[in-house]
Amino acid sequence: MFRTSLLAGLLALSAATSVLAQTMAPSIDRPVTITFYNYNLATAGLGAEATQKLINEFMAANPNVTVTGIGYSSADSSRIQADLAAGQPIDLVQTVFSDLDFSVHNFGAQALEDIAPAEEISAHLAGMHPNGTKLGVLDGKTYGLAYTFSTPVLFYNADLFREAGLDPDAPPATWEELKAAALAIEEKTDAEGFSAGITGPSAVDWLFQGIVRSNNGEVISRDRKTLKFAEPEAVEAVKMLRDLNDAGVYEVYEGLGAVDAMSSGSLGMYLQTSALQSGLVKGAEGNFELRSAAMPRFGDKPTRPNNSGSALTIHTTDPLKQRAAWELMKFLTSDHGYTVITSEIGYLPLRPAIVTDPNYLAGWVAEHPLVAPNLEQLDRLEPWDPMPGPNYRQIVKTMMDAVEMSIFGGADVEATLADAQANAQALMP
Repeated sequence: MFRTSLLAGLLALSAATSVLAQTMAPSIDRPVTITFYNYNLATAGLGAEATQKLINEFMAANPNVTVTGIGYSSADSSRIQADLAAGQPIDLVQTVFSDLDFSVHNFGAQALEDIAPAEEISAHLAGMHPNGTKLGVLDGKTYGLAYTFSTPVLFYNADLFREAGLDPDAPPATWEELKAAALAIEEKTDAEGFSAGITGPSAVDWLFQGIVRSNNGEVISRDRKTLKFAEPEAVEAVKMLRDLNDAGVYEVYEGLGAVDAMSSGSLGMYLQTSALQSGLVKGAEGNFELRSAAMPRFGDKPTRPNNSGSALTIHTTDPLKQRAAWELMKFLTSDHGYTVITSEIGYLPLRPAIVTDPNYLAGWVAEHPLVAPNLEQLDRLEPWDPMPGPNYRQIVKTMMDAVEMSIFGGADVEATLADAQANAQALMP
């Protein structure tokens, strides 16, 4: 009995050691170059530096692999479409979750199960938060490996709170409280009260979906066949935002104006992706005290935040390039990878154990309390629902144009949303 147990233990140890060796050791035995289309690389200050740092570290550890990083816009996949049409190699892509369905059916994203051994995939996914990994599964296969994740965070200027007679230790927990705080900032300081990344030329619908959900609504039915953004719960959510604008406390900025305003100390509160944390912290350093809180709720209803973010998708069919891309994927989503991604960009660590591990994020988290709301919201995160079919971007644009007109354009909210929903429904598959 003892010898059988000992043998079983040795075999288990050998298997575990083998998996670890596969994960840690370079496994590419001849030179190969892969392209990596990454939207964080497209804009300095929004993760470009940290992403390039990780790519450089990977190439140093894997001298046979050259990674060519290509920045592109997450709000527009035309660069990928154009390069595919031109015959350019599209090997690895940072794909926003709302684009995953389209990427599989139109850009040739490959299932990981067809590229790497099942036990190797399972070993790598072990320890990753299931709220993230399940979002990359489509039709029973893993087409996307969860990569960068963020939740809606209310950044606020604690110095402006004090100047306005507000308690920075008690940030707004409801939209009603946010309106009152924004009015106080407008009246008692030279700063603007509030802004958000809900609408705008580069905005997508992830943040709007979370706000509607938090009022117990949804923008699309669970079977993804019927649009619902003109239902009463969604209308009420948009009317709340309209009320903030009518009260003169919802400031609209061009381009990255809200980020600049928050960084310079001229904006009191900003609801946006936690991915902006690193840049906002740098802007506030030495100028004012920057803090963060969870997304406000509607009365007593619990918030239902959903994620923004991306998965890594492999598009090449070349076996050597596939292996190189898979090795890079594993490196980027390793304990070390998420330590850099969280501490230097602001995305969530999808490996929860590293948050309390002194070898990784424990020390950084202790020194950076801004990450706390982001971590808290991960455990109750709901998925960003992608719109179906080839017209998915036009459906989103139709919806968000109507939302913007309802909030800022003086349009009748119910009629505007109902008309847009009818038009968008006609675009559904």
